[in-house]
Amino acid sequence: MTDRIDTHAHILPRDWPDLATRYNDPRFPVIDHSGGRHIMYRDGRFFREIDERSWDPELRIADYARFDVGTQVISTVPVMFCYWAPGSQALELHRALNDHVAGLCRSHPRHYRALATVPLQSPGLAIAELERCVNELGLSGVQIGSHVNDWNLDAPELREFFAACEELGAAVLVHPWDMMGAGSMPKYWLPWLVGMPAEQSRAICSLIFGGVLEHRPSLRVAFAHGGGSFPYTLGRIEHGFRMRPDLVAVDNPRPPREYLSRLYFDSCVHDDDALDFLIRTCGADRIMLGTDYPFPLGEQEPGSHIARLPLAEAQRQRLYRGTALEWLGEEPAPHPAVEDASTLRSH
Repeated sequence: MTDRIDTHAHILPRDWPDLATRYNDPRFPVIDHSGGRHIMYRDGRFFREIDERSWDPELRIADYARFDVGTQVISTVPVMFCYWAPGSQALELHRALNDHVAGLCRSHPRHYRALATVPLQSPGLAIAELERCVNELGLSGVQIGSHVNDWNLDAPELREFFAACEELGAAVLVHPWDMMGAGSMPKYWLPWLVGMPAEQSRAICSLIFGGVLEHRPSLRVAFAHGGGSFPYTLGRIEHGFRMRPDLVAVDNPRPPREYLSRLYFDSCVHDDDALDFLIRTCGADRIMLGTDYPFPLGEQEPGSHIARLPLAEAQRQRLYRGTALEWLGEEPAPHPAVEDASTLRSH
């Protein structure tokens, strides 16, 4: 029965506007389909080779059905954020991407939900595009980066954007991008292996310590890649908060752990023990299936880590489907609430 929901699935149109040529700026991603290969370039250099799964909706549906996944929450590839560009230029690309995913949702309503992308470097434009995507296109929310150039997610410039997300009831997915320290660790794929987890912790700490979650109590925010390093270094973060409040608790006096019941995480952590720890730390009602499909760093057998853990069936269904529906705003939180991990585990 294909009833599982993958909340972290990337998609691209087969072609998109060539802004690199239009604006004489090679930083904009372009794609070349010549020679039977599909290669993305950025800054005039090879970025990534992709295949038909990146854009073929029927192929994706069939591929997912093998793992009982029936619905994909699709979002663009973070390289397409282009936060470094003038907002009006990035908006041209974003509108094309948003129109594309909205079309997939209309043509395949059973199998797709979609998240918008918006030019956060220009918050006014970002809010207007988000309103269009939610109110006119029917998208479920928005995917954003772990920071926006020099702004962390607590930046005053982004406050109205998060207010708009809350008012619109838009689900928010935070995805790492433009990884910190990338210039100093070019070998061994370290920006993806080391920088990505750090980016997610940076984003979560910014939203907590900056008071964004405190001031936006209805905001539904999820973090890709299991929240990165945040859940596994929460003890250190909390200790720092308590021991040096003069440095940490300067904008929000509430301890970080109090926000765990407000956050959502995907299950894309690539390790049974890591997922078990995430469940025990945050609870099954905060975690949902996510795979990073269709890329190599993604989970190659969607839901396999969830399937292997000795979970109670109610807990397993939360991870496969229930938490995602709550995050998307399609179902309210269960009442009474799903019990925490310690009471649901079956031994």
